[in-house]
Amino acid sequence: MRVAYRRVSTTDQNLDRQLIDQPDIEKVFEDMLTGASRARPGLNDMMAFCREGDCVVVHSLDRLGRDIRDLLNIVEELNDKGVTVEFVSERLRFSKDDDDPLARLQLHMLAAFAQWERNISKRRQAEGIARAKVNNPEKYRGRPVSIDAEKIMTLKEQGMGATAIAKQMGIGRASVYRIFKTSSQ
Repeated sequence: MRVAYRRVSTTDQNLDRQLIDQPDIEKVFEDMLTGASRARPGLNDMMAFCREGDCVVVHSLDRLGRDIRDLLNIVEELNDKGVTVEFVSERLRFSKDDDDPLARLQLHMLAAFAQWERNISKRRQAEGIARAKVNNPEKYRGRPVSIDAEKIMTLKEQGMGATAIAKQMGIGRASVYRIFKTSSQ
């Protein structure tokens, strides 16, 4: 059986770029979360679903995993089960029976470059945020306060408990207790 795996990093991104134009794909597994984590429901379902003789088709290396170690482990786990892995963009194919040293070298090199690119991007993002915090500290003060502390204290003075206050205001009890604590100081 031929199955496909598609992934985007966030729910507001679109999976359409990873359309796999192969009519023999029988099942598609998808994730809409970061590839930096191995805890992905679609990936886990795909790994459990695949059996010996199956083929997993993936648009590109970075869709299966961003961390080189994780990507190599996923390919190896699938190959150990007798499952072939195909990467469409890179035109690479890996199976238990066909151990092409050049293809393995390409897998390692491309995965290393993908991880390096991700690390550079994260560093640049952190540097940009740090600069923006210095240049415009008002913008980076965190989330605006959305809980009315005065109303919480008024309800407390009226004899309501933390659970009742939290329920009435639609917030967590921990938030109510935090307001109690800060107001008593």
